[in-house]
Amino acid sequence: MKSTQELNSLNVNEIRKRLEEFKKELLKLNIQVVSGASTPNPGKIRQTKKSIARLNTVLHQKGGM
Repeated sequence: MKSTQELNSLNVNEIRKRLEEFKKELLKLNIQVVSGASTPNPGKIRQTKKSIARLNTVLHQKGGM
């Protein structure tokens, strides 16, 4: 994940695109957990959620919501 300064330099469309990518990744990770498959990195879910929150914050600050 990029730093907050790098995220602020992105435009609204790029932020939305990355947000969708992270949401798809989170969905895939949650499906793995529910199906009982072992995840290679158990902290990835938490990291992905935090990335989504950061992107939502930057998007809100830019008025893109």
